[in-house]
Amino acid sequence: MFTGIVEAVGTVQHIESEGTNLTFHIASPITHELKVDQSVSHNGVCLTVTAVDGEIYTVTAVDETLKKTNLGRLQPGSLVNLERCMPANGRFDGHIVQGHVDQTGVCTQVQDQTGSWLFDFEYDPKAGNITVEKGSICINGVSLTVFDSRPTGFRVTIIPYTYEHTTFRDLQAGDQVNLEFDIVGKYIKKMLEQYR
Repeated sequence: MFTGIVEAVGTVQHIESEGTNLTFHIASPITHELKVDQSVSHNGVCLTVTAVDGEIYTVTAVDETLKKTNLGRLQPGSLVNLERCMPANGRFDGHIVQGHVDQTGVCTQVQDQTGSWLFDFEYDPKAGNITVEKGSICINGVSLTVFDSRPTGFRVTIIPYTYEHTTFRDLQAGDQVNLEFDIVGKYIKKMLEQYR
């Protein structure tokens, strides 16, 4: 389990194709703290560390993951938001994030608010996911609060610290993002559907 509080930004060094899978070799400030078999969130996607060599570690994404996330669009030099799984005795600073992306969305607008940034996102409602006003959303592994919730999209505001310490600083209109919707909302929606 994760919290959506990004620890570091990693840089993709090299990508290898292995059948339908992609193996990513990533440099990061937290590599020296990683070990094989550890779960790490990459832009909100939980992947298992398979090797650690100096400042570089390795993870593999299977075909199903590549189809449902933006990881297949990564190139050498791409930046990724990183978070290690939450320790049992750790603080819960974000919200419950599983590292299981529900679907991708698209950034449609970025507005500089002189001290913060307003990001607008759209997603396909056919997948059945929903947001609620002031509810939680995980975008590329970052825990954020929704406003202007609507059936096909929502907005979030990014503070300077988050902007500077995540890949939001490079996000532009037209970019694809990974979305994990609030687990509580998903369970409530599922339960209510049984009474229709």
